[in-house]
Amino acid sequence: MKLGLHYWNFSTPADPAAIAPTLKETALIAEQAGVASFTVMDHYFQMEAMAPADEPMLEGYTTLGYLAAATERMTLGLLVTGVMYRHPGLLAKIVTTLDVLSGGRARLGIGASWYEREQRGLGVPVVPVAERFERLEETLQICLQMWSDDNGPYQGTHYQLAETLNSPPPLGRPRPMIMIGGGGEKKTLRLVAKYADACNIFGTGPDEVAAKLDVLRGHCAAEGRDYATIVKTALVTRPPLEDPDAWLREVEAYGRLGVTEVMTMPDRHPVEFATALAERIVPRMP
Repeated sequence: MKLGLHYWNFSTPADPAAIAPTLKETALIAEQAGVASFTVMDHYFQMEAMAPADEPMLEGYTTLGYLAAATERMTLGLLVTGVMYRHPGLLAKIVTTLDVLSGGRARLGIGASWYEREQRGLGVPVVPVAERFERLEETLQICLQMWSDDNGPYQGTHYQLAETLNSPPPLGRPRPMIMIGGGGEKKTLRLVAKYADACNIFGTGPDEVAAKLDVLRGHCAAEGRDYATIVKTALVTRPPLEDPDAWLREVEAYGRLGVTEVMTMPDRHPVEFATALAERIVPRMP
């Protein structure tokens, strides 16, 4: 089972000048310990369900570019890119740039954006949910085309590209992994079956994850997709350090369902968290 670290909070320590060195130190400790992936959020305001909106938040792909220079092995990505925040052609180029500069370690995590406060606050168009999913599907098609040998035009309902030239191409082979985040049963998991290399589901418990994977299996059958070819990942919401035994039992249960990578989130100073993760969790990962 692979372990990923999801860095969601830039508020600790409180001094903004400490954000960069803390982020770097956390990533280096995690990588040295064997953590396989490092992700940050794609938000501009902090999520109000987690902390006040005015807490510090960094732009995600700039942050990953900084981490690309600081690390050597970990996969880097957003958990997950909001589809409304970047034009698809530019998004494909941004992820390609990260992939080239990191030596082939970029992963495109993507989903339907949802945080309307930050969108309205910063002037990002707010569109109905159905349209967001239409745009998500077109964005996936555009990224796949830009990561192929087809440099021709793309004509969609929401996006029109005269040419999909993308040079240099990504280093990852055959291209950066596409991971769709979310457990929406009608649309999100259908898009996973149709376009993605991986899914990411909230790990709120083995029963719920099992139910979501059953839905995904059904979409795969409908799309003619081999369910086994999709990498299953989960963001585990249970804090790992409060009760490592219980956390590891839950992770083992996900493993029995076919999940091969779990992500966890710091619940304390991130350097302290990464250090404890390296000492108390990584050596016991199934």
